[in-house]
Amino acid sequence: QQPEDAVILIKPKAMQRLRELREQEKKDSLVLRMGVRNGGCSGLSYVMDFSKEEDIQEDDAVDEYPAEKIKCVVDAKSMLYLYGLELDYSDELIGGGFKFFNPNAEESCGCGSSFGV
Repeated sequence: QQPEDAVILIKPKAMQRLRELREQEKKDSLVLRMGVRNGGCSGLSYVMDFSKEEDIQEDDAVDEYPAEKIKCVVDAKSMLYLYGLELDYSDELIGGGFKFFNPNAEESCGCGSSFGV
């Protein structure tokens, strides 16, 4: 169940992986922070990390998935670049892991974790 106006669209496989990670961490809830920083082969690269409830800032955008006990948080500066991003997951041995599909990116690179606008 996607929140209305979700900033990040979390695909079923990615959501399943996040659930597994939450269970591994034995946490009641999971705060996933996503953003961008300068660097990477195309100029900007994605940053994805676990955060804490108390680290959520006033100007962060928060997508809540109450059924999954997961929150996806994006800082205001990254919003411009990440709005509409699709987060997917692949368990292939090579090139597996979380995948980013960004409709705002004019160019992406082969590694899939860097982009240019």
